[in-house]
Amino acid sequence: MLEIKEKSITVSVDASKCDACQSKACAEACKKFARGILVIKDGKPSVAHLTESEVLRLGTECLACEIACQFDGNKAISIDIEVDGLPEYLAKRGLA
Repeated sequence: MLEIKEKSITVSVDASKCDACQSKACAEACKKFARGILVIKDGKPSVAHLTESEVLRLGTECLACEIACQFDGNKAISIDIEVDGLPEYLAKRGLA
């Protein structure tokens, strides 16, 4: 599992699904809708060509890679967005 940490999100890639993916839609979406930090290396998405601080600085948190992967790829990408206070809010309302 590849994890890419941006400012307020974590992009998780199940790289085992990437080998069978023909479209590599995630990298194309990143290039089209963001700054193109996600590239394909050895058949899998990668940000290894950047330092951790460059990923934090250049990542736009646009979610395009996840959407493209879900619709045109192999459903390998998920994005977690931490919302401060959300667990407490849900628990207070009995929704947790």
